[in-house]
Amino acid sequence: MLKKTLKLIWRKKILSGICLVAIAGTSYFGYEKLGNQAETKYITSAVEKGMIIQSVSGSGKVSSLNQIDIKPKASGDITGVYVKEGQEVKKGTLLFSISSTDAQKSVTDAEISLDSAKIDLEEILEPVDQLTLMQAQNAYDQAVSSEKKAIEDLSSSYEDGLSSLTSIFFDLPEIMTDLYDVLFGYDFGTSQWNIDWYSDTTQNYGGEVLKYKQLAENNYKIAKNSYDKNFDNYKNISGYSETVKIDALTDETHATIKNISETIKSMTNLVNFTKDILEQNGATIPSALLSQQKTLQDYTLSVNKILGTPTSIKRTIQNAKDAIPKAKITLMEKEKALEDVKNGADNITIRLKTLAVQQKENALLSAKQNLAEYYPRAPFDGIIADLSVEKNNSFSSGNAGATITTKQKIAEISLNEIDVTDIKVGQKATLTFDAVEGLSITGEVVDVDSIGTISQNIVSYAVQIAFDIDDDRIKPGMSVSVSIITNSKQNILTVPLGAVKTQGQTSYVDILKDGEPQKTQVETGISNDTLIEITSGLNEGDMVVTQTISTGGTTPSASSNTGNKNFGGSGSFNAGSGAVMRIIQ
Repeated sequence: MLKKTLKLIWRKKILSGICLVAIAGTSYFGYEKLGNQAETKYITSAVEKGMIIQSVSGSGKVSSLNQIDIKPKASGDITGVYVKEGQEVKKGTLLFSISSTDAQKSVTDAEISLDSAKIDLEEILEPVDQLTLMQAQNAYDQAVSSEKKAIEDLSSSYEDGLSSLTSIFFDLPEIMTDLYDVLFGYDFGTSQWNIDWYSDTTQNYGGEVLKYKQLAENNYKIAKNSYDKNFDNYKNISGYSETVKIDALTDETHATIKNISETIKSMTNLVNFTKDILEQNGATIPSALLSQQKTLQDYTLSVNKILGTPTSIKRTIQNAKDAIPKAKITLMEKEKALEDVKNGADNITIRLKTLAVQQKENALLSAKQNLAEYYPRAPFDGIIADLSVEKNNSFSSGNAGATITTKQKIAEISLNEIDVTDIKVGQKATLTFDAVEGLSITGEVVDVDSIGTISQNIVSYAVQIAFDIDDDRIKPGMSVSVSIITNSKQNILTVPLGAVKTQGQTSYVDILKDGEPQKTQVETGISNDTLIEITSGLNEGDMVVTQTISTGGTTPSASSNTGNKNFGGSGSFNAGSGAVMRIIQ
C-alpha cells in the first residue's frame, strides 16, 4: 500500500509539472497580442483542494552494517520483556515495555482536550436556537439592571453614610460636655478645677502626676478644636451636598473621633493614677473620682464603637463606586455577546476554533508518539542479537535496550541540526541511488542519533533508514539520496507558492476584479517548493493572479509582482517572438 501511495505521489508530481508547463504556455500564448498598443494581461490559477507534502532531503551511503540498536526516548521501570536473545522477530513485534503511567495520562488528557475543542467548534457552527438567544437576551437585560442598581447603590451609600454621621453627631456633643466637666468641673470643691485637684492631691503624696495632667489637658484641647470645626462642617452638609463634601466630612469625623478617643485615654490614665496613689497611701477615695472613672469607662466603650463607623461608610461608598465600572464592563460584554448570538459566529471565531481543534489534534498525535516510546517495537524483520533489559529494572532514555540484526539493507545519512528536528522514527522515506539509474525504493526511519557530531563547527546527526524491499543491485557503500516525508495534508485549499506575497507581517494574493488585480489578505499553512496552503481568505474556485504579462510594440513581455522572499525566488525563460515571461516560483 505504501509503495502504491508513494508511486502515486511521484506520478502526481510529474503530471502536475507537465500540466503547469502546459497551462503556463497556453495561458501565455492565449494572452499574447502583437501590435504596437501596450497592454497588460494577467495569468490566473484557481484555488484548488489538494495535497501538500513536506519532506527533508539528505544524502549518505548504504551501511555495511546490518544491525541497529533500539534506543527508546523514555525512562522508567521495565514492566515487561517479550523477546529473548537469538529470537527471530517480525517488524512491529513488541520488544519490551517501560512504565508509562504519565505518558498514558497525557494521551487521555489530550483526547479530552480534543473532544472539548471539537464540541466548541460544533457549537458555534450550529444555528442559534431560541433558548440560547433567550438566555443571551436575559443576560443583557440583567446587566442593564445591574448597572442601574450599581448607580442607585452609590447614591444610597452616600445617603446611608450621611445618616450614620448624623447619629454620631447626636452623641458627640454630650460626650464633649462630660469630658469638659471631668477636667474643668468643681466636683471636689468650689475653689479649683477637677484637673488641678488631681495634680495637687497626688503631689501631696509625692506622685509624678504632672505629665498625666499635661497630656490630658493637651489632648482635650486638640479634640475640642477638631470637634468644633467638624461640627460646623456637619451643620453645613445636607442630602443635596456634593459627594466630595460628604467624603471630606467622613474623613474629618474619623479624625475627630480618634482625637476624642485619645483624650479619654489620657484622662483615664490621670484618674487611675490618682486613685492608685491614694490607695497606696491609705487615703479615702472620693466618690466623685469613682463616678468620673465610671463615666470615662462608659465613653471608652461608646467612642470605640463609633470609631469604625466612618471607615465603614468609606468602605461601603468605595465598594459602590467600584461596582459601577464593573457593571458597565459586564453590560458591554453581555451586549456584545447578544450581538454575537444574533449574528452567529464570525469567520475569525470559526477560524480560531478550527485552529484550536488542529492544535489539539497535533497535541494528541505528539502524546501518542511519546507513548509509543514506552513500547519499543522491532523496526524490521530480524534477530535479537543482544537484549540488555530485565523486568523491574530501571531504564534510562537513550540507552540501547536491544540490538537487532537484519538481512535488510540500511541507509545512513547525515542531517544538520535544523533539519533533524523534524525527523522521527517511523517516518516514511524514498531512496534513490546514483549507481542504479531509475531505481527508487521506499523505506522507514529506524533510528535518529540523540547526540550530534561536530565537524568544523557544524553539528550533524546520523539518521538510519531501513529499506522496505531488497534489490541485489544495491551494495554496501553506495551513495544514496533520501527524501523523508515529515508532514502532509490532504483535502486542503492550495495555490501556487508564488501567488502569495507578503507586506510586513501580512500575506496576500491578487484577485482580478473588473479586470484589475486587488489585494486580498490571506492566512497560510504549510508549504513546499510549489504549493502553499490557504487556511482563510479564499474559497475553492477563486482565481488568483500568478503572473502579469505586459505587451508593447512587437516585443510582448510577461512580468509579475515581487514574490514573498520566504517562499522562493524568481526565474525567467524566453517564450517566443522575443517575449520574456517572468514566473514567480
